[in-house]
Amino acid sequence: MIKNFIIAILCVTSVGVYAQNSAASPYSYFGIGDVQATSTVENQMMGGLSVYADSIHVNLVNPAAYSKLGYTTYTAGISRKEYRFESNVSKESSSISNLDYLSLGFNLGKGWGMGFGITPYSSVGYNFQSERTTADQGVVLESFEGEGGLNRAYVSMGYELFKNFSLGVTTNFNFGNQNTNSFQAIENVQLGSFNKIESRIRGFDFNFGASYSPAINGSHRLFTSVVVNTQANLVSENKRTIGSYSTSNGLDVEVIEVDLEAQGLARTGVQIPTTATFGLGYGQDRKWFLGAEYSFQELSTFVNELSPAENLVYENATTFRLGGYYIPDYASFTSYMQRVVYRAGAKVSNSGIVVDGKEINDFGITFGMGLPLGRTLSNINLGFELGKRGTKYGDLVEESYFKVNVGLSFNDRWFAKRKIN
Repeated sequence: MIKNFIIAILCVTSVGVYAQNSAASPYSYFGIGDVQATSTVENQMMGGLSVYADSIHVNLVNPAAYSKLGYTTYTAGISRKEYRFESNVSKESSSISNLDYLSLGFNLGKGWGMGFGITPYSSVGYNFQSERTTADQGVVLESFEGEGGLNRAYVSMGYELFKNFSLGVTTNFNFGNQNTNSFQAIENVQLGSFNKIESRIRGFDFNFGASYSPAINGSHRLFTSVVVNTQANLVSENKRTIGSYSTSNGLDVEVIEVDLEAQGLARTGVQIPTTATFGLGYGQDRKWFLGAEYSFQELSTFVNELSPAENLVYENATTFRLGGYYIPDYASFTSYMQRVVYRAGAKVSNSGIVVDGKEINDFGITFGMGLPLGRTLSNINLGFELGKRGTKYGDLVEESYFKVNVGLSFNDRWFAKRKIN
């Protein structure tokens, strides 16, 4: 099984389209697209909390948590997301299925833990139109399309510096392609115009994490964590074409490749600002947990050199998460449901995106279950998320979504010394 898991990771990495087309939202038009949830299903169902970590699950957000792993853990997650879009004049719906992550974590002994894998980082997927009337041109129809995204391959290391206090670091390699197209047609005019941009993006960033989880009053425990995702200095290699097309059959009439080299835009920098996350929680081991997190990102410094939008302003982004779990009786021999882990949470996010003076905020609630596989430590995790983003005021779009997650977490023992009686 482990062999097949590693082969799957290598295959997905080699094709380089892991996160492509994993969004169907008009808000993926902004920034680098929709930033995806980087945590496992277990953490996502607690509102996305990363402050909690244990010995049998991988924590994809805080690398310090790898020091806690007592077993080799290989995990994967898939999701299905249903969208409903509503504006003042129309309603639309869409859906998308996605492979969310493939990951492997293991204990190296003496307080060391390590992991590697691949996750989507951001996704672009939109197709929308706008119509306006001008005094000199009449009705002008504009269409916008986008697809692609960024993937993230990572290697993490965590070390327990002293009892209950751990440090960790993750090296992320981000890679992917994004294609954005815009078309304009004027009523009763035979030819329309288009603008197409293709970008190949590559670059590194790092996650630094720390956690401190001392025991309080015997079986109770305090959880604290700090995670800093450093600024990602990515490089985008760009190609741009403009031209005209026939509005009757959609065929290109004239295509011109823009000399971006002369404009200094053939190779541009993409700086994704630093994000800092602070977590605090409390619970009873193998019984219950409740925690909260606050994240801050200085998104106001983000700039898109290639396609700036006049009606768009970036502000600092913030997210607050609250969540926890409850296990009736993890050691029950008579009732399977007593050993199920019940999780729930909520998140409130200010995305930092302001369109036409309107802030684009996101609110979601999560809940789910961790289902043990027999008497082993392995489990299947089911999760659900309901949320709403944006607003339909000011000719914008209100996005409602429902997400179903399935995560698999398998445990094994590596690096154990063989004992001979």
